[in-house]
Amino acid sequence: MAQLARFLPPFRTLGLAGLGLLLAGAARAQDVYFSQAFANRQAQNPAWAGLLDDYSATLSYRNQFPQLAGTFQTAQLAADFRLPQPGLHHALGVVISQDRTGAVGYTRLEASAQYAYHTRLTRDLALSGGASVGYGRQRVGYDNFSFGDQFSADGTQLGASAESLAGFPPINYLTVGVGGVLYAEQAWLSVSGQHLNRPDLGFTTQTSLPLRWAVSGGYKLFLQRPAGAGKGETREISLVPTASYTRQGGSQRSEAGAYLIAQPITLGVLYRNLTGPDLSGTQHVLVAAAGIEYGDFRFGYSYDVGLSQLASDLGGAHEITFTLRAFDKLESAYRRLKRRNYPIAPCPSF
Repeated sequence: MAQLARFLPPFRTLGLAGLGLLLAGAARAQDVYFSQAFANRQAQNPAWAGLLDDYSATLSYRNQFPQLAGTFQTAQLAADFRLPQPGLHHALGVVISQDRTGAVGYTRLEASAQYAYHTRLTRDLALSGGASVGYGRQRVGYDNFSFGDQFSADGTQLGASAESLAGFPPINYLTVGVGGVLYAEQAWLSVSGQHLNRPDLGFTTQTSLPLRWAVSGGYKLFLQRPAGAGKGETREISLVPTASYTRQGGSQRSEAGAYLIAQPITLGVLYRNLTGPDLSGTQHVLVAAAGIEYGDFRFGYSYDVGLSQLASDLGGAHEITFTLRAFDKLESAYRRLKRRNYPIAPCPSF
């Protein structure tokens, strides 16, 4: 930071403050957390691969801290595929994500391959275990910075800087994660651990990426059950309370809320507490989420409202998800007759 500070003119203080916050966050290595956690479930736990559909693909975008210079933006593509043979036990997944902030030129690109194994414990209870291996690369660019030697006496910007900017080479790392999901028709429990090998992400000094432990669960209360194949067009109406807890390094995140599903609409309200070494006390956030399904397509939107002073000043977050899901209902009915299928995890996924 001191090396960069002497290059920047005084009116770049806001950008420097953003960089300081960013590098502090990178040093403490906090992962991005999606408010639509179940639409982005593969990013939380590799065991979710193949649990809801024969195959699916989800494109997500999160714009966080819009009041901060440049904002923090995340784009993610996740896809999974359940292998039909042998016995619907195996599923594959992939997650590709990019984090960036425009003001300081920071980018982090990570791609993970996932494998999940599904098995039935009883007639109504099933278990999925998963593992992931990912490769990541993070760097700080300087395209948005202006340095003192680029300006004339009257403040006109002249051209490129002569300063050497080779102080922060890109960081490459490997990360490993595991997880499990225990589920039945109306309830589920998810437990996962990410960055088990604690990769080094430090630009100038060794800084390990802390383990991220997460547990979440919920229960689906049916107000009206959907009709099976050939039994009419009755749509699902249900209430789904959920709760989750995540810990990574010195930061903790707890969340509780509920979703109302009235096909094809899903509405959700979540309350979140955040604590960490870089936060001024506990931060409180309220999340409002809405989703709609049309055939095999799902669209979701959520907005984070800061209830604490710091969370409010940073401006919350916008999040959009777009999903293609494919599930063969006739094939599922055949599997049910042959007792070859598994319960569908009941989490709200839009």
